[in-house]
Amino acid sequence: MQHDPFSSARIPGRIRVLEVIGNAIVGGMETYVERLVENLPPDRFAVTALCPFESPFTERLRARDIEVLVTPMPDDPPWSSIQMTCAMIKAGAIDLLHAHLPNAHALAGIAGRLTGKPVLATLHGHRVGLLDLEVHRNAGTHLSVVCRQSYFHALGLGVNAGQLSCNPNGVDTEAFRPRPRPANGLRASLGIPASAKVVGFLGRLSPEKGPEVFLRAALLAQSKLTDTHFVFVGDGPLAPQLRESIVRLRLEDRVHLAGLRSDVAAVLNDIDVLVSSSHSEAMPLAVMEAMASGLPVVATRVGGLPDMIDQGESGWLVAPNEFEEIASRLCQILGTPGELARMSAAARQRAVDKMALSDTVERMAALMTRLVPTRTTQREISAVISEPGRRRLASGRTNGEGVVAAANGGAAKPATRADR
Repeated sequence: MQHDPFSSARIPGRIRVLEVIGNAIVGGMETYVERLVENLPPDRFAVTALCPFESPFTERLRARDIEVLVTPMPDDPPWSSIQMTCAMIKAGAIDLLHAHLPNAHALAGIAGRLTGKPVLATLHGHRVGLLDLEVHRNAGTHLSVVCRQSYFHALGLGVNAGQLSCNPNGVDTEAFRPRPRPANGLRASLGIPASAKVVGFLGRLSPEKGPEVFLRAALLAQSKLTDTHFVFVGDGPLAPQLRESIVRLRLEDRVHLAGLRSDVAAVLNDIDVLVSSSHSEAMPLAVMEAMASGLPVVATRVGGLPDMIDQGESGWLVAPNEFEEIASRLCQILGTPGELARMSAAARQRAVDKMALSDTVERMAALMTRLVPTRTTQREISAVISEPGRRRLASGRTNGEGVVAAANGGAAKPATRADR
């Protein structure tokens, strides 16, 4: 018997979602997608994924019983990818396309328009890019952003508030929580004494994350914080340059490159303070995970970070590139008796109160449900586009918003009526 890749998505009564994912590396967007599909209520949603290439990420999705297919996804999608996506939509009876990254948004927007299916695009950055804006305007897609800065940026670009949502990221506060330091964890692997304090940088070693700012702050702070070590956790194109700088500055005994680690929760239990020195961010998962693990955060005042950190309580916000102030705040947290314990408790409480993953998933589930026309609405549209209706459409004469919406792809108006 031939295997049907969409059999699990055909269970009646569930909304069938095609996650169109523009990359498949180890990154924040991929982590967001994994946690979303893992936590969407299975009695309400069935998920299929479309990715640009095979990778450990696609294997992890399959391990969660998610059907995964692969097709090229350049910014200008080829007809073969458009055709395959449309065929997937029809074969799997897809109700909604959910896109991540501009290239995936472009493919989903075209396929959604051709098949008459609603398209939701989650924008993971701090600004709305030109390609996302063009797809939104031409295909009538709904945009979901993850922080207030990107929400107001979208409004300023003319995005209609009815086609825009702000759904901040969330963290599993049970998976990430304060625990005893692991016996053979990060410190042991790097030769850091158990009694030392550790300041961590967790993220991709790439220009936008500002790892060089963290290194400069470490250079300043290490002379005052004599029992403190500084650790980069992650990998990226700047790793060789950082390694050379650490040797040149003779910081090998105090500054460490830990590389990629899969045991992030355990790593965070081995760190005392997190630094986010990014030049641009939206709603970084690393900061949420650190706060849920009871780590104060010293972060640059960019993107959604001001929404996450309450100044002087769960952490400190500084201007971008201000490595001197980062060093000063680290000395304040680690050098003032009782300050680390106070801010650690506040960071954990902030994450529990404001950043729960369950809230994020439920908001997204509600948005997806709202965007999908009900079966009744779909029957009403079919009834409206009867033979006389088709003749009116062909002649350009219409007398109802539903007919116009159906002719233009059918997503925007039915979703709006359902919302009312």
